Amino acid sequence: MERRRMILPSLLLILSFLAADLVRPTHAIWFNLPSTGTKCVSEEIHNNVVVLADYVVISENYTHAPTVSVKVTSPYGNNLYHKENQTNGQFAFTTAEAGNHLACFWIDGHHERGGDVSLSLEWRTGITAKDWESVARKEKIEGVELELRKLEGVVEAIHENILYLKEREAEMRIVSEKTNGRVAWFSIMSLGVCILASTLQLWYLKRFFQKKKLI
Repeated sequence: MERRRMILPSLLLILSFLAADLVRPTHAIWFNLPSTGTKCVSEEIHNNVVVLADYVVISENYTHAPTVSVKVTSPYGNNLYHKENQTNGQFAFTTAEAGNHLACFWIDGHHERGGDVSLSLEWRTGITAKDWESVARKEKIEGVELELRKLEGVVEAIHENILYLKEREAEMRIVSEKTNGRVAWFSIMSLGVCILASTLQLWYLKRFFQKKKLI
């Protein structure tokens, strides 16, 4: 009994550190938008996953911050978010399709200095997009209980990712088997064509030499 009392707090401490590490805050990425053209970022996400993103134009060196247009599309080209003349904003959605989700940014018209414009993007998905502070206030939980809830969410997210990877593996295996089958049939057909061509060549040469009375 005494040993169990010692193990339980240690186990809870390890679990809380694990949950805190897995749901740690994401870091924003910075990139430059060219004066002409579009720059896109993408992430492969399975379906029924919450996506939350914040973007802001870095305007420290500008009197008037340049504006950008933003367009987010699903793997099948469906429009999930589209805004123009923005200096900052946020988009959120729950994926309905599995695959690469694309977020594209471009500068609206001309800005005062020309050249590239810097933009900061914080892209969160799944468990990292969940507002745990609101969950704690709503359900009145804190401390170890909150960390366990986080860990539960992490385990569910990992389980869903594993199922998604299994589905993708099965799809890739089917595609691979079909491709191997087609390659095998193509090889057989190529061999058959070669044999037929060789046979016709021998027949033609035999007739040719017979007409010339060489054989």
